[in-house]
Amino acid sequence: MKSKDEVLILENISATYDSGETRLPVLKDISLRLHKGEFAALLGPSGSGKSTLLKIAAGLIRPDRGRVLLNGKECTGRVQKVGYMPQQDLLFPWKTLLENAALPLLAAGIEKKEAYGRVRELLPVFGLEGFACYYPHQLSGGMRQRAALLRTVLIESSLLLLDEPFAALDAITRENLQEWLLSVLERFHRAVLFVTHSIDEAIYLADRVYLISQRPGRIVLEQPIELPRPRSRGIITTAPFLNYKELLMKSLQSKA
Repeated sequence: MKSKDEVLILENISATYDSGETRLPVLKDISLRLHKGEFAALLGPSGSGKSTLLKIAAGLIRPDRGRVLLNGKECTGRVQKVGYMPQQDLLFPWKTLLENAALPLLAAGIEKKEAYGRVRELLPVFGLEGFACYYPHQLSGGMRQRAALLRTVLIESSLLLLDEPFAALDAITRENLQEWLLSVLERFHRAVLFVTHSIDEAIYLADRVYLISQRPGRIVLEQPIELPRPRSRGIITTAPFLNYKELLMKSLQSKA
């Protein structure tokens, strides 16, 4: 029986990669569910198929087996209106921050004046006030990621698919953006499926962690994270946080 508040359902997803000469198994019987407003982290080693699973959820890749449901409707292999953010920010270098962020609104047929007005209203929320006319090469790595996430959030969808958005950043910037992301999501209340290699990042951000094994990736652990919200950086030194970290580390070593 399906819950009415389930935004994303992946059922028995299996996929292979065709190199031309051989077919390489990438994912095996992956199933997970994401509820309205829930933040789920997909944690696992490199090459385990995490990014492939996000592309399948977005409809960019059709799995060999299994199905994808978005807000109760099957959409397997069909591109959907979801907020999908890959590892690279993919900002157009010839467009300003304002122009880059407004692209989803313009693509939806909104007039340029209104689209730019909506972006300008959100610039302070994303820590980008005063940078509307800057080009990507003039922005720091953290600012580029915030701009990319602003563009992603402006896609009017109940689901955000974020593929290691902070992986290329230095440790301090990454920690700052983790806290900032939590504050932004409190405002926009979207369901999030977040890919990461970091155990600390998964625990700190998520309501639920799905641990995926080495290729072919399969879910080997589904771990609820029962830490209070709102969260602050001090929580990483608490006993509950460290207990989750130990559990996930042992599971990675023994199962992944």
